[in-house]
Amino acid sequence: MTTGLDVFDKTVQETNLWLKDVMERVGTYDRHRAYSALRAVLHALRDRIGPESAAHLGAQLPMLVRGVYYEGWDPTGKPTKERHLADFLAHVATELRQAQPDEVERATRAVFDVLSKRINFDEAYKIASMLPRDVWALWPGFVQEAVKARQSGAA
Repeated sequence: MTTGLDVFDKTVQETNLWLKDVMERVGTYDRHRAYSALRAVLHALRDRIGPESAAHLGAQLPMLVRGVYYEGWDPTGKPTKERHLADFLAHVATELRQAQPDEVERATRAVFDVLSKRINFDEAYKIASMLPRDVWALWPGFVQEAVKARQSGAA
């Protein structure tokens, strides 16, 4: 099925690729579960990084994913101050209802991995470096190494 508008057809196609990537990384064939994971992690990330950085990240997302990302957003009181992995995962879990703790972490790793490969590397690196160490440790190794190198160079 096509919409007849190239821009809409393209964003549907791109969004399907994102969902497929999340499904593979989470280990599910359930598109709804992949969508829920993508939405929950993007919302927790958006709320943690602050409005300006959230806007920069939003600009990197396909139009349909961007709509999900901004859905219900109130930038008042942002960024949130989760300073530990458990706090960040609890934020994800509030939107990823009925998920087991290991599922929440797996979903977070999956979405971070997809982001690291589908957005500009510099943007992925900047976003990861804004997070507490135990949270950026969920990003893929190449992003973690960039953050470590930058932090040790700044020390």
